[in-house]
Amino acid sequence: MPRELPIEQTRNIGIIAHIDAGKTTVTESILYNTGLIHKIGTVHEGETVTDWMEQERERGITITAAAVTSFWTPKLSAVDSGKKYKINIIDTPGHVDFTVEVERSLRVLDGAVVVFDGKMGVEPQSETVWRQADKYEVPRMCFINKINQTGGDFFKSLDSIHKRLSPDAYPIQLPIGFEKDVRGFVDLVQMKAFTYQDYTDKDLAVEEIPADLRPKAEEYRRRLLEKVVESDDALLEKYLAGQEITQSEFLGAVRKAVQTGKFYPVLGGDRQRQDSEPFAALAFKIATDPFVGKLAFFRVYSGTLATGSYVLNARSRNKERVGRIVRMHANERQEVKEVYAGDIAALVGPKDTFTGDTLCSEDQPIILESIVFPEPVISQAIEPKTKADQEKMGIALQKLGEEDPTFHIKGDEETGQTIISGMGELHLEIIVDRMKREFKVEANVGAPQVAYKEAFKKTVEVEGKYIRQTGGRGQYGHVWLRLEPQERGKGREFLDEVVGGIIPREYIPAVGKGIMEAADNGVIAGFPVVDFKAALYDGSFHEVDSSEIAFKIAASKAFQEGVRRGDPVLLEPVMKVEVITPEEYMGDVMGDVSSKRGQIKQMSDRARNKVIDAEVPLGEMFGYATALRSMSQGQASYTMEFSHYAEVPKHIAEKIIGDGAKIRVGQTR
Repeated sequence: MPRELPIEQTRNIGIIAHIDAGKTTVTESILYNTGLIHKIGTVHEGETVTDWMEQERERGITITAAAVTSFWTPKLSAVDSGKKYKINIIDTPGHVDFTVEVERSLRVLDGAVVVFDGKMGVEPQSETVWRQADKYEVPRMCFINKINQTGGDFFKSLDSIHKRLSPDAYPIQLPIGFEKDVRGFVDLVQMKAFTYQDYTDKDLAVEEIPADLRPKAEEYRRRLLEKVVESDDALLEKYLAGQEITQSEFLGAVRKAVQTGKFYPVLGGDRQRQDSEPFAALAFKIATDPFVGKLAFFRVYSGTLATGSYVLNARSRNKERVGRIVRMHANERQEVKEVYAGDIAALVGPKDTFTGDTLCSEDQPIILESIVFPEPVISQAIEPKTKADQEKMGIALQKLGEEDPTFHIKGDEETGQTIISGMGELHLEIIVDRMKREFKVEANVGAPQVAYKEAFKKTVEVEGKYIRQTGGRGQYGHVWLRLEPQERGKGREFLDEVVGGIIPREYIPAVGKGIMEAADNGVIAGFPVVDFKAALYDGSFHEVDSSEIAFKIAASKAFQEGVRRGDPVLLEPVMKVEVITPEEYMGDVMGDVSSKRGQIKQMSDRARNKVIDAEVPLGEMFGYATALRSMSQGQASYTMEFSHYAEVPKHIAEKIIGDGAKIRVGQTR
């Protein structure tokens, strides 16, 4: 069989990126525009060509590297218009757990397209795949995706590429418009504007560059040209002599610079969702309105939604009837009958919709990427002032918890207190104030306490027994557990490794429950134990005396003993702190940050002030606002957000543990 196309017209390219940057959707758009498919599938609908595994379609992620072939004939290119190319595309995973799929794909590629989320810029796995491509010297270009979505910023993402990956990334096109108003791009090679009606149009309109963009385009063109000619000595001499560089010479130099790894072209784009597509929306906020009750704010990503219809909640699998839709203007409401792709509105009175839920059409269910919320880092006890406040407080806290996913409520079994947790002192102050003002509930609150956690560092195998003989039926539970520490943030996991029926199946869940309850209550200081894997692998039972409660207690005892033997440690929340201060107070501020066990990460200028970026344990930050005002005469300010959990130094951990089993709660006042 003769070769279909000469090797010069065959390319093997890979699509690589951080998870959810849009690799597979970009691949689908390439296949659509090359005519291989006639409908662009959506990753979370499980329709995409390259995500063919059942697990990929269920989870909306790429797990294995998938290959597909398409053919492309350029129509608007400055060179090679009308020449047919064969493109073999490999869509690779972005999740760190499947990095080997990227590694072995890069070995056979002619080039790679690195996709970036225009809202996030360079992300951790972006750096990983970039270094992997460096290892195999794979030529690559950058595609900044999602630039027409809210928060999408081509130039901010470009800046993050320069800072974290390479200064040799230069745009060869610039977007026309910003966020949802993006309507085309400026081609810096041809110095023409290409505009479109929507992202599904295959025929672009070629126009002159808009006057307001012309100076910017000329500046970026100059930088691009200076970079590209560096790879061609003859062209560099021509450029320095002030002679004109033709388009074919320009593109030839671009190709040479890309092949030698001296230059990475940067482009941007997005795939616009349409009103005609199935309905899909993301609930991003829950609020309580004093006049209409519960409101679920949502953004429509595709399709339309009308009053009187039904939507499916992809998380709960329950249907919600759309009774009323309102557009909010601050605290004023405007009722509408229908909303379309790109709209933001609120659903009145949803029964089972919470922040991060996907709302979609019943006949074509999909799951949009949800919102990931950090765990609370600060807690305090709260109790009603009077008996009349008791019932109202429970209702108020429940409604406030529905509105704010970072606000948690739980009961402490030992003290009987209600514990509220949030992201900082001010966060909890506002919660309590809202409870008083909006729900008319008076309450006493305890002093804020840091949400410490416990962990252990060594793998241990431990036995747990619970045996009671009382004359009648006794209690018998016997387990062997293997406890393994996991990386920070991995969570807790229970594994059933029992074989041969040495423990009956009906007792296995009780073992898992005993472990998790013991972990919730803590071992060394009463704080939750996190980031471990507990495997039940052996044990025994008694035909008469064994019970679920006996195995639950045996597992709890084994877990507690295992943590004590596993080199236990205390973990504390570390905050990312940014301090903005006039230069004359910079020394005092830096000294104060260091005295709080803070690590200064970088310093920079902002207008006439200095900016200090640091990481500081939350336990050292109580009362910092007052201290900062004092040392800067009220001229410095700071912001703080959660960063990660880290091990508490031993001498400080000993003091915390010695302060009492319930330091995390404190007394109400």
